[in-house]
Amino acid sequence: MNAGVGSGAAMLAEGAEVLVRLVKHPRPDVEYPAAVVSDDGTHIVVRAAWAGDASRDLGFVRFEHGDVFTEHYWRDRWYSVKQVHAADGTLKGWYCDVTRPVRVHERSLVVDDLDLDLWASADGRTILRLDEEDFVASGLAERDPDAAARAQAALDELERLARAGFAGIDAAG
Repeated sequence: MNAGVGSGAAMLAEGAEVLVRLVKHPRPDVEYPAAVVSDDGTHIVVRAAWAGDASRDLGFVRFEHGDVFTEHYWRDRWYSVKQVHAADGTLKGWYCDVTRPVRVHERSLVVDDLDLDLWASADGRTILRLDEEDFVASGLAERDPDAAARAQAALDELERLARAGFAGIDAAG
């Protein structure tokens, strides 16, 4: 890992193994290993296998053993974008989390999940805003109105990106 990008943020070396930690307060955190694809000081791309013990059917997509997630995180954006491929390489779609900007530690990425998500199918015909009730129930708007406003704006931006087919997202990965 190299030191010093802009404000002194640590950069991750291509090929390095990192632990991705999704902070899901008050639910249990989710942790899984990933390999660094790239890090330009702002945009980090990692690749990871489906981390669940079992398949997970969300109704609009099924995540299962063998799925590969190419995950995009930013140090200055309030979301992450995960491109999901089946084991055979077929694109399933994009699962996006509204989060605080990623924090990079020695060998880990820490991401605070803000309970808003977006799914976009591979064919671009289905774009779903998810978990808006959970976001309201989280009480973030009362505790931190600025963060809540940023989260809502991030979900709107994700929807715009999805409608544009996530153009440019793959540039780094």
